[in-house]
This record gives sequence, structure tokens and C-alpha cells, in this order.
Amino acid sequence: MKRYILTGAPGAGKTAILRSLEADGHTVIEEAATDLIALEQARGCAEPWTEPSFPDRICQLQHQRQAKATGGTDAVQFYDRSPICTLALARYLDHPVAPGLERELDRIETEQVYQRQVFFIQLLGFVTPTAARRIDLAEAVRFEHVHLEVYRDLGYDCIKIPPGTLHDRVETIKRIAGEP
Repeated sequence: MKRYILTGAPGAGKTAILRSLEADGHTVIEEAATDLIALEQARGCAEPWTEPSFPDRICQLQHQRQAKATGGTDAVQFYDRSPICTLALARYLDHPVAPGLERELDRIETEQVYQRQVFFIQLLGFVTPTAARRIDLAEAVRFEHVHLEVYRDLGYDCIKIPPGTLHDRVETIKRIAGEP
């Protein structure tokens, strides 16, 4: 099974790309951070990402989702972020890297869970704020650089998907992944 990661800074268009891949019949494993933010905001915590335990909680949910998807029969899966993104988030937020995240990073490396080619979705040039996305374009650019650095430091090949039409971006990803 090939597991491809789609990553990039908030506002790059990852969700639209993943929804399009899903509509085309491809398996998509959802991002964990946005779901955790929504849950915590519903519980009354306005900015859960400020808590040092937040990256570790993301990592736990990512692991659950990846383990659940492992039983699938699809030859290719597309992941909306990965534990490597969680490491980038921890560094960006200046949070400590918890032992759970370190173990998960070791596991995905040892088990070679993800393809070494990562689809790095580049920023569109604007960021639309949401309840979970409270980052401006300047911060998104900084976060994008942190992501690239972390992936490259861990030996992944970041295939940049430049701004363009949704169709063109999706077709580029499918072509590189060898999918119709």
C-alpha cells in the first residue's frame, strides 16, 4: 500500500484537493488537528493549540486513524498531514516534543509507513480565517518554511504543488502517485 502525505501551511488549499481526490474515489485519511480544535472549542477552550499537550494529542489521533486505515484494500491512500506535520507544529509553536510524538515518529520511520515523496501544497497567496485557522499570511509563510525544513531534515522529498487551479493541482498529484 502506498500512503502519500499532503502537507503545507494553513490556507494552501489542501482540503479542496483532498475533497477532490475523495470525490474521484480515492481513499483520504482526515487531518487530526482541525478535529481536535473543533472538539476543544466546543468544550470551551478557544485556543487549544496554546496548550503544550496539543501536538501529542494530535499525534495520538493521527496514529488511530492511520491504524484504522491500514486494513483497507486500496493500493493508494492520501493523508491530510502526518506526525511529521505535528513535529513541525510543535516546533512552530515552541512546544516540547512529547515522548508519544517521538515514539510515533520512530514508528513511522522504522515501519516505513509513508511514501518518501510528500506532496507539499504551496500557499495560494492568501489565508481565509476560520475558527480553527487564525493565522495570517505572514505567519503561514513562516509555518510553511518550518514544514519544509522538518520534512527535509527527516529525509523526505517534498514535491511542491504550486498555486493553480484545483483541477491542475489534483491531476499533478494523481499523475505523480500513478493514479488515474
